[in-house]
Amino acid sequence: MPMGYWRDSSRVPRFFLVDAWAALPLLLFLLHIRMWTFITAIIATIFFATIERYGFSMLVFLRWLRNFLGGSRKKAIPWWR
Repeated sequence: MPMGYWRDSSRVPRFFLVDAWAALPLLLFLLHIRMWTFITAIIATIFFATIERYGFSMLVFLRWLRNFLGGSRKKAIPWWR
């Protein structure tokens, strides 16, 4: 038995062709079948597919969003001093 399975530990988990982050709203829809959960699941799947199309994972996208909202100027001293 080959011992090279550790290489696959960094891959993004997938549910068929969908990223695992997008599977969470689908699970919510399956547990609570309503029109608004269906629309939420579809929008979330489209959102995750879009950020994956541009090469972002969810964690990288959240870091990018934090940097974008923080602006280009970073203060060297804390705000409380």
